[in-house]
Amino acid sequence: MSALQYADPVSHRWVQRLHREHPQHDQTVAKLHDALRRAALHELYRRRGLLSGPEFEDVAQQCADDAVVSILGRIDEFRGLSRFTTWAYKFVVFEVSGKLARHAWQRNPPSTEELTFEQLPDQLASTPGEQAERREQLAELSRAIEHDLTPRQREVFVAIALNDVPIDVLSLQLRSNRNAVYKNLFDARRKLRASLSAAGHPVADEEVRS
Repeated sequence: MSALQYADPVSHRWVQRLHREHPQHDQTVAKLHDALRRAALHELYRRRGLLSGPEFEDVAQQCADDAVVSILGRIDEFRGLSRFTTWAYKFVVFEVSGKLARHAWQRNPPSTEELTFEQLPDQLASTPGEQAERREQLAELSRAIEHDLTPRQREVFVAIALNDVPIDVLSLQLRSNRNAVYKNLFDARRKLRASLSAAGHPVADEEVRS
């Protein structure tokens, strides 16, 4: 008995009808797209501030488009461990997170005022009151993220630490697992600490220990 047979009947129907040979394929794809577009709008409103006005609808449409393509390409990976819609929504959440990340990071990289140590998982905190040193640290941190991390480490760090992408969502989209994502995040934080230290901004020993 396949894992899919343990899925709830509604999930089973979704998967069956999303296969290209099913007679209701097109109608089911349209239904899925509409559900994902509404989910994308909800997620965009939840994170409102980075986008405004007509951009919401445009980005929601793009996120739904991309999520549907990903889901159709990976439909056989669904194993029925959750409801199909729960599994599918992870794709659109990732698309929303990715587009907001590109909007905020690539097009308008965070300034030293916008990028704060509180955004980091282990809070590479500066000494209170030393504002000038803090700005220098943040500038070095921004440079290190851009230049000292591998593409995968940067992708994981920016997604989780700066854009609040759930680790399960990121793992699914990267076709990876939680341990591998955690390892990339750990290595990224270690490199950033080393870069800060080399630039004359060492952090406390307890912050460096794994």
